Amino acid sequence: MLGLWTECDARGRQTLTIAPTVADYMAKTLVTIGPDLEIIKAMRILLERDVSGAPVVDSEGHLVGILSSRDCMRVAFNASYYQEWGGTVAEYMTAPVETIDAATDVIAASQRFLNSRFRRFPVLRNGRLVGQISRHDILRALADMWSTHAV
Repeated sequence: MLGLWTECDARGRQTLTIAPTVADYMAKTLVTIGPDLEIIKAMRILLERDVSGAPVVDSEGHLVGILSSRDCMRVAFNASYYQEWGGTVAEYMTAPVETIDAATDVIAASQRFLNSRFRRFPVLRNGRLVGQISRHDILRALADMWSTHAV
């Protein structure tokens, strides 16, 4: 879906412009984890890398879930309460995953964020994980768009 907006050129004529896409603003370097990794090791990776979640990809690179800090907190709470640690990422990750296509324009992506509780989406191109887009990234994109219209 392409977002279109109008802007005025130097002579005051309106022109139609295509909005930038998710691919233009997404993070391309991600921390990913495997579904068979022990959950405690996965939690350590998230903490050491200072990230609040990570895409879970299988051995072929397909996105199969997301492990979020919320998922990890549930693990830690249950372990504290029941005194049982253990299991794999696959047992605790969130699946299926809501994703967004790399070609989606930032206006459509902002609408998607407004209608969702999620703060970030994995980005796919031809069914493959290629990045991640956050609310912050989209806000930056919209601000960049507005700055081109500032007088």
